[in-house]
This record gives sequence, C-alpha cells and structure tokens, in this order.
Amino acid sequence: MIIPPANQAKYRLNPNYATIVKQDIDELLSIIFIQFVEKATWLSPIVVVRKKNGKLIIYINVKKLNVTTKKDPYPLPFTNEMLNIVVGYEAYYF
Repeated sequence: MIIPPANQAKYRLNPNYATIVKQDIDELLSIIFIQFVEKATWLSPIVVVRKKNGKLIIYINVKKLNVTTKKDPYPLPFTNEMLNIVVGYEAYYF
C-alpha cells in the first residue's frame, strides 16, 4: 500500500521570527545536521513558540506525518536496561 505524501499548508510567520528561523536553518546547514533538498514530497510547517522566559523555540508540525506512520508493535527497550546488559563488554552486536 502506497501512502500519498502529506503536504501541509505553510504557516504565516512574523517577519521577526522569520529572520530567527533563517539563522537557525543556516546554522544547521553549516554544521551538516540537515541537508538542502531540491524537491521534497513530504512537507511540514514550521511553528515558532515564545516560552515564558522569552526564548523562542522552533518546532516542526508533523501531525499529518504521524497519522500516516505505521505504528511499531515492538517498542524500543529501555536504554538503562540495555546499558546494564552490555556493560563490561568490548563490543556489542546483533
């Protein structure tokens, strides 16, 4: 079953927020944390939220993507349990 791409409408940004978002994106591109994509099939809007302390936080609204994502019936194990199992070994593989 092929799921059609989810394209959400772009949210309007405050011009002051737009410059901050551009700076953050440029920073992430410069450290190669994200990559530029010429033509994307899945698009999610950016949401900028001002916290109580006045700091701006940038989020990506992935509601439509989450709806179309197939649920995993096998949850990930707890990190602490996995670390306790592999402690003392030189290598761990599966």
